[in-house]
Amino acid sequence: MDDITVDQNQENHLIINPEPKKPGNWYVVHTYSGHEHKVAAALDQRAKSMNLTDYILEILVPTQNKIQIKKGEKHQIKEKLFPGYMLVKLILTDDSWLAVRTTQGVTGFVGVGNKPTPLPKSEIDNIMKFMTMEAPKYKASFSIGEAVKIIEGPFADFLGSVDSIDDAKGKVKVLVSIFGRETPVELDFLQVQKI
Repeated sequence: MDDITVDQNQENHLIINPEPKKPGNWYVVHTYSGHEHKVAAALDQRAKSMNLTDYILEILVPTQNKIQIKKGEKHQIKEKLFPGYMLVKLILTDDSWLAVRTTQGVTGFVGVGNKPTPLPKSEIDNIMKFMTMEAPKYKASFSIGEAVKIIEGPFADFLGSVDSIDDAKGKVKVLVSIFGRETPVELDFLQVQKI
């Protein structure tokens, strides 16, 4: 029998030991950036093969849905909240520490000296809540001060510079020179492109 379940809402959340209210603490593990999911899968396999599923309980790569605009089209992506890090719930023993520490792609635990520091439950609750927020956020492909061209709307073909970005609404404020004066114009991300 396979003793792993995957939370249907979070494909990046591996529950190795599904016993409810199993004791243990959450720890932050540093990994190679961009390899968080590979490292999580490798650690999951190691926990099973080393019979440590009673000590290594859950592995989480925190992500959030974002809307990224590429070539004028909206694409929904999963963006890592903490690139280069994953969270591991475990009962800290010499064996569980060594299994995590020696997993390929793990560079260490976050903590003081050689001792991992557990995360407070309130922080884990906040991370879980943040991950499950319904409305995806927009991800701007430009930054403040960058030159852009307006490609749609009444100001099409005008050039300007980005003054502010509202990721939550997918809006950007662009300073456009009209009659020799810089005028702020609020536009949708889809209405502007980098020069």
